[in-house]
Amino acid sequence: MTVTYTAEVATCRGFGCFLKLLVRWKGSIYKLVWPDLIAFLTIYYSLSVLYRYVLDPDQRKLFEEVSDYCEKFISLIPLSFVLGFYVALIMARWWDQYLAIPWASSLAVYVSAHIYGQDERGRLMRRTIMRYVCLCLSMVFTMISPRVKKRFPTLDHFVDAGLLLENEKAIIVDLNNKFPRHSKHWLPIVWAASIVTRARKEGRIRDDFAVKTIIDEINTFRGKCGLLLNYDSISVPLVYTQVVTLATYSFFITSVLGRQWLDVNEGNLKSRKNPIDYYFPVLTTLQFFFYMGWLKVAESLINPFGEDDDDFEVNWIVDRNVTVSYLIVDEMHHEHPELIKDQYWDEVFPTELPYTVASEPFRERAPQPSTANIAVSAAEGELLAPSSLKIDGDMEKLVSGRRHSVFRPDH
Repeated sequence: MTVTYTAEVATCRGFGCFLKLLVRWKGSIYKLVWPDLIAFLTIYYSLSVLYRYVLDPDQRKLFEEVSDYCEKFISLIPLSFVLGFYVALIMARWWDQYLAIPWASSLAVYVSAHIYGQDERGRLMRRTIMRYVCLCLSMVFTMISPRVKKRFPTLDHFVDAGLLLENEKAIIVDLNNKFPRHSKHWLPIVWAASIVTRARKEGRIRDDFAVKTIIDEINTFRGKCGLLLNYDSISVPLVYTQVVTLATYSFFITSVLGRQWLDVNEGNLKSRKNPIDYYFPVLTTLQFFFYMGWLKVAESLINPFGEDDDDFEVNWIVDRNVTVSYLIVDEMHHEHPELIKDQYWDEVFPTELPYTVASEPFRERAPQPSTANIAVSAAEGELLAPSSLKIDGDMEKLVSGRRHSVFRPDH
């Protein structure tokens, strides 16, 4: 489920608006990074103990040369560049996948507005169309989301949930046996379109334009379901993900050697005998935390339909679509409050809507254009006489000749 913190950062007041978010655990970077950080520090201290207490002087000399080599050439790995582009790509893809999720509300409004009938037949048509639409999305979610797959592992679970009837299940099973290669998530959409056509034949839809509107909306819903499946089957190119992963882990495998504390009192390695890093590699750990956290962001967001803390609430979307759809096409069908004159009927429109005491400090004026404060004096506002242009004789002859050539008849 997406970790929301919008209310906590609604107003930037005081010191460090974002600092209050650093103590959270669910969905935090600490929760993602700590296993890798422990592994990194374990390797670091193992090599440190090996260098300080196990190796003889000749072996220590070789260790120092290897460490110096790693430290000198670690900057050749363009980690910031690679991670920056990759995470930007993943973030854009993550938001695009959310925008691709279809919502049944718009279609339910069209169905309720255009399919008439307060009788049982009209109600049955409207509810069945929306049930098929919600069934289609739920079937798609079972193919891309482990959460929904665990909720509806088989067609029988859709029957138990009321999204599918036994006779409809038999049709899907029969088609799966005949044509097992492709998924049948689109089949309820076909059924829904057929019901729209039947409603038109029975006179429950007034004109063909309304039929086209509903069918177009159903097709749009189906297209977004197909787009979700495309995102699931077409991943970010594997080679790109491999490059980023290799760059990150190679960087820290190199740094675990190159950032070691060395007991050297002369030469270029003298600066490596730093008392700060004798017990704990402070800045190296921070660098690991930030870079590895950057990679973990990409790992967490590359599939937002999974089981991570910040993944989309797909089960809630399933429930919400069913509830709102039935509410619109059944309970609220052709229902609205009594038509009564509003309190501004005689004034046409209100001068200003009222404010509460709490909202009074936020009373705002209408925005002004950027040139509102520019004043032009009367003298500067005087109009100038148009300038006269003299056309020389040759130009006048040329224009006259072209004019005559246009009207000259061909012989």
